[in-house]
Amino acid sequence: MVLALAVLGALVTPSCAWTKTQVSDLRFKVSFPASTHAQPFTGRVFVMISNREKPEPRLQVGFWGDTAPLFGADVVQLKPGDAAWINGTTLGYPPTRLADIPAGDYYVQALINVYTECHRSDGHNLWVHLDQWEGQQFNRSPGNLYSEVAKVHLDPAAGYEVNLSLTKVIPPVELPKDTEWVKHIKIQSDLLTKFWGRPIYLGATVLLPKGYDSHPTVSYPVLYEQGHFGLGAPMRFSTQGEPVPERAMKRLSDYNLETGYQFYQAWNSADFPRLIIVRFQHPTPYFDDSYAVNSANNGPYGDAIMTELIPYLETHFRIIRKPYARVLSGGSTGGWESLALQLYHADFFGGTWTFYPDPISFEHYQLVNIYKDDNAFMEPGHTWLRAWRPLMRTTEGQVEVTMSQMSQLEAALGSHGRSAQQLEIWEAAYGPAGEDGYPKPLWDKLTGKIDHSVADYMRDHGYDLTAYLKQNWSRARGIGPQLVGKIHIEVGDMDNFYLNLAVYDLQEFLKTTHDPHYEGSFEFGRPEKGHGWQSMTQESLIRTMASHITKNAPAGEDTSAWKYN
Repeated sequence: MVLALAVLGALVTPSCAWTKTQVSDLRFKVSFPASTHAQPFTGRVFVMISNREKPEPRLQVGFWGDTAPLFGADVVQLKPGDAAWINGTTLGYPPTRLADIPAGDYYVQALINVYTECHRSDGHNLWVHLDQWEGQQFNRSPGNLYSEVAKVHLDPAAGYEVNLSLTKVIPPVELPKDTEWVKHIKIQSDLLTKFWGRPIYLGATVLLPKGYDSHPTVSYPVLYEQGHFGLGAPMRFSTQGEPVPERAMKRLSDYNLETGYQFYQAWNSADFPRLIIVRFQHPTPYFDDSYAVNSANNGPYGDAIMTELIPYLETHFRIIRKPYARVLSGGSTGGWESLALQLYHADFFGGTWTFYPDPISFEHYQLVNIYKDDNAFMEPGHTWLRAWRPLMRTTEGQVEVTMSQMSQLEAALGSHGRSAQQLEIWEAAYGPAGEDGYPKPLWDKLTGKIDHSVADYMRDHGYDLTAYLKQNWSRARGIGPQLVGKIHIEVGDMDNFYLNLAVYDLQEFLKTTHDPHYEGSFEFGRPEKGHGWQSMTQESLIRTMASHITKNAPAGEDTSAWKYN
């Protein structure tokens, strides 16, 4: 609450005298030499401050919650040798201003997140950070410049000026090598390249079943697994039986998950169903993941996945190219995507197992009703009391991050929706483009004021999945008949991000469906099951999917070929 009040007080009604004092007395001077990069940069410059030397301060920031302080400012065509300033008015997170950093010795580091100009096909010219196959991690993105770590004494009462030179460049990502089991795919998308006016890539990590090479005439069902960007194998698959700390093992058991090696043992066992698992990779200029939909801001990622990536995979691997043999799964971001793909392409996929999805009803956009509430930061209905909305909690209910704090983090990380964080990717994926071509904010990141025109756009364009189903279930030529038995959703009753609330909304609607009834399932982990909970292990999930595929195979389909030992 103190931090949120500080944001509103300091940013909405700043003191001019205080501002001048901080600009002159508290500042970091950031520059780079021509020997590091000869051309100007447009992007965002950051200074990170930590009381720990290791890991580097740049690797201690960008997370939700209690992270090392970070301060960021945009730069336009910053030339070698010229200075960018982080000063007393620069917004930070968690501390709002440099003046909030107590006197003491600190380790500091600077970095620039490099932007590229894109001439989009919709007529907008934008500066954005193009992913370098790192998953929009600005502090690890190849080509970004950063400084050595410096130990300094900061005293806001005495004032200070610290010079930091960006002399180091983050190297390219080292791609994992293909193995007997795991193959990596990366292709340039014609649709997305045309939209952005720059090369944009899609990819996939493919997990092959036991005996794939020794059974060359067999084609296999496929699980399209959704989730954040990552170059590791699907479902954490690993042939290495490395020791797992007791604490990590307990967490896995709490969420009914296996280690990667345990899953490999099941995958390689004699009686296991033989499927192919594919995990999509589709980072955008706004996030590590596109949400697998067409978007006014991201571009036609939905079409690119459906008409470019999946056909490429289904012609390069022996995948059964029929709806009954294509199933979906994913958690969190991947949970929303798996459900959205099933709903938007009801006759293409054969079923989804969706876990702890991002909000699937925008009447519960976490704790915010974006259609009725006026402010995202505070609970409505109070005259005098300010009840600040949480964004993240422990499974015991302890608030860890508020909605205002998360919004402050995103404002510090990037202007114009370029934070590459959670709230702003929802705006980029679901919302309209503003007049300047950047995503139009759903709410003001400093005050929480909601723009209901953005909320209405999100609903009217089908991104509120509960509203979408209500509108399209039983109409003439509705999608209900194509979804019978295909929707299976699980979430913990104490999801750390309140995502269970939107799942309740969808369940209440689907209970009422008729002509036809949905015939799917919902599971709610109780008691105190948080984000990441699911009722099944990876092994049992694959077996459940294989049974579903077999049951729903059309007459005459041979489902025994992919069940060899």
